[in-house]
Amino acid sequence: MDIRLKPEMEEMIRRDVERGAYRSADEFVERAVALLHEEEAWLAENGSEIRAKIEQGYASAQRGELLDSDRVRQEIEQRKSAWIAEKHRG
Repeated sequence: MDIRLKPEMEEMIRRDVERGAYRSADEFVERAVALLHEEEAWLAENGSEIRAKIEQGYASAQRGELLDSDRVRQEIEQRKSAWIAEKHRG
């Protein structure tokens, strides 16, 4: 497989390999693809729940019941991290 990247992406990968985070560009790309795959799987598995919560949130906002955005982002990240950790255990 031949993959062409923008120069900015190549530079980013080169810097990460040079600082020792990855042994090679191939390892970097493999990790990136694995993470993207995990995110896509998480979204597919949780999509309907996400859409329902967005609808609930919109309805709450229309009623003036707003939540702090930092708190919401933190809760989302915690749930996503827990889901990824569970997938790695299972």
